[in-house]
This record gives sequence, C-alpha cells and structure tokens, in this order.
Amino acid sequence: MQAGSKALNERRDMSQLIEIRWHARAGQGAVTAAKLVADSALMDGAYIQAMPEYGPERTGAPLRAYTRICSEPIEVHNNITNPGIVIVLDDTLLNSIDVLEGMSDDGTVILNTTMSPSEARKALKAPDAMKVAVVDATGIAMDTIKRDMPNTPIVGAFSKVTGIVPVEHVRERLKITFGKKFSPAIIDANLESVARAYEEVRL
Repeated sequence: MQAGSKALNERRDMSQLIEIRWHARAGQGAVTAAKLVADSALMDGAYIQAMPEYGPERTGAPLRAYTRICSEPIEVHNNITNPGIVIVLDDTLLNSIDVLEGMSDDGTVILNTTMSPSEARKALKAPDAMKVAVVDATGIAMDTIKRDMPNTPIVGAFSKVTGIVPVEHVRERLKITFGKKFSPAIIDANLESVARAYEEVRL
C-alpha cells in the first residue's frame, strides 16, 4: 500500500474513502477483479485494500469481494456493509440477494446483464438518485476471451462509469498481473475485453 499523492486528489476525488462491494458466483473471477481495480488505483498513488469473503467454495456459489481506495491510510479492515459502489457479475443473483443492501440512495451499481438500463433499474428496485450502469460483460468475454469470465470486461466498465481508475492503468496492471500466468494471446484477448466494455457500458 502506498501513500496518496497531491496529484491523486486533483485528478480524481479519492480524498474520501471509496468502498466497493462485488457480488458474483464462484468461478467468475470477482476476487481477481477486486484486486485488479485496487492495483490499478495503486498506480495512481492510492492506499488500497482488496479482499474476498469466502463462503461455499463450489463453482457457482454466491460470493462477495471488497475493494477500498483512498488517498489517506485506510484504518478499517472489516467487510464493507455500506458501499458507495456495487458491482454485480451475475444478474441471476438479483433473484436471491439484495445487492443494494446498505447502499445510499445516490450510490452506483454496475451490472453484468443484457437488460437495458431501465430494465435493470426496475429489477434492482433502485432509487431515482442511484446511478445504474449495464454492460454485457459475459457476451464480451465470450467474444474475446472465449470463456464465461466477465471479470476483466466489468473492470473496463467500472473505469468508464466511475473515473476512479483510468483505463490505461487497468490495461497496464492487467499486463503485469496476467503476464506471469498467461500467453500473449490470452492477455491481448483480455485487453480487448476491457476496451470493449469501456465503450459499450450504458447508463
């Protein structure tokens, strides 16, 4: 974790603690996405946290992950109960989980879905002041990565919707992280997925 810089506050409002809660199913890469966002913010000089909340480890089981970003040292280490941003990697979770639990009415939700923004808002029962963004991260992943892994596309959408981390930092961090494990072709496919979601996310 690294100290925040003056430039960080000038370019993006990280002077207040940013708390992000991720909802997904095991196997969709939410923990990797939470860390990718945090590491991308670290490149801007932020203090960061990224952590999973493990439950049943079987593939498809609901799980949560958390990301914190701030220009000042982060002194809390518990799970996030009042997120300003919620990211949902599987819209079938809306049938069984209150993904908006603990959010303020003016929070931001980013949903992996083929629904329109208005359909998603209705499905979420979102307050009027809440920002609701949708992107077909699964479709993008299938087109680019050739796997149902919506995590890297959703980070591209997150960058566009929130402006918290620039997409260039996401791309650079992805190359560093994935370069240790994957072939250049797979890395390029993930980079393409980030770029497409950045352009295709809708509010």
